[in-house]
Amino acid sequence: MLDTLKYYFSPVTQIVSLGGFLMGGHYVWLAIAWFPVMAIIDSVLARDFSARRMKSKALAFIPVWLSVLLGPALYVGLAWALAHHDLSGWQIFGAILGTAWMSVLPLVPASHELYHARGAIGKTFGRYAQICFLDSTRMEAHVVGHHIDVGTAQDCDTAARGVTLYQFTPRAVVRSTVMAQKFISDALEKKGYGRWSIRHALWRAILAQVVFLGGLWLIGGWPGVLAALGAMLIARFWVESFNYFQHYGQVRVAGAPIEKRHVWNHLGWLSRVAAFEITNHADHHLNSYLSYYALVPHRDAIRMPSVFVCFLAALFPPIWFNRIIKPALKEWDAKYANSEERQLAAEQNRRAGWEDWLGAEAREPRSETHVHA
Repeated sequence: MLDTLKYYFSPVTQIVSLGGFLMGGHYVWLAIAWFPVMAIIDSVLARDFSARRMKSKALAFIPVWLSVLLGPALYVGLAWALAHHDLSGWQIFGAILGTAWMSVLPLVPASHELYHARGAIGKTFGRYAQICFLDSTRMEAHVVGHHIDVGTAQDCDTAARGVTLYQFTPRAVVRSTVMAQKFISDALEKKGYGRWSIRHALWRAILAQVVFLGGLWLIGGWPGVLAALGAMLIARFWVESFNYFQHYGQVRVAGAPIEKRHVWNHLGWLSRVAAFEITNHADHHLNSYLSYYALVPHRDAIRMPSVFVCFLAALFPPIWFNRIIKPALKEWDAKYANSEERQLAAEQNRRAGWEDWLGAEAREPRSETHVHA
């Protein structure tokens, strides 16, 4: 029961944030205040390697569904607050920023959990909850693209070595959006339909976005719509920035098996709970249909700092490179990469202008007995 109750942390943060919008004034800052609070707690607490002991999938998915449904509700609260409270410009900014943050955590991992499930209803809600960050076709790019191409140059969610957060994020927004439309068009063409026929998911995504914004206009007028669009746009870029830390610098030969070693885990106690185990990421890539509570932490993997620490460090690339990711990649190249991956890693290091810590070793065959870690 305790394991189940932990995951109500996320919908509670959303409800408290929604309450702040309803109360108005400085209370509208409650939503974004969760970011520093969670960053501090997750960074201070010890890493959590425990497996979950949850028996009922139905009970386990209640907080997931709550978080998905509360995501759009926060936009309704934002529009309502603008219509019913005399907010200052600074307070409006805080409300927008908070709504954007709530659209990332917990909405992204909650919707991600639903569209990876096999049920049609869950997939539908998971897809259209993503109107909160302007990406209702994300499922195609993620499932058909990322889960097949992870760690390769074809994956838009894997940042190459030397790429900064500022370079990666806008590029990932464009690449993932274009890729999703291509996958959908390819699937339609195989079924004998036009690549941009009315059956294309993009048109339904646009319709959903327009209907949702229309509803917000009825509640908060144009100020409500503009504030919502601002939050959605910030959230869209924020979403991509967190992919940066899950896969940064990892290399895999295209077509080779995906293993736990090809994904970074960030096993902070709070980030595991608040993000429905999305930071316990390696096991998810081995079986994407496995429910969040069934994922097993990879104890033998390189231990990365809190995802919040990684995000804040990446805002200052020299700190991110020299204090966090280079030491992790050096260890990964030495202990986990096979000979082909070491060649890819050495080439990326060279292009990035990084030191050659592999040297001639990258061109020499070595034992592969350890690479299934």
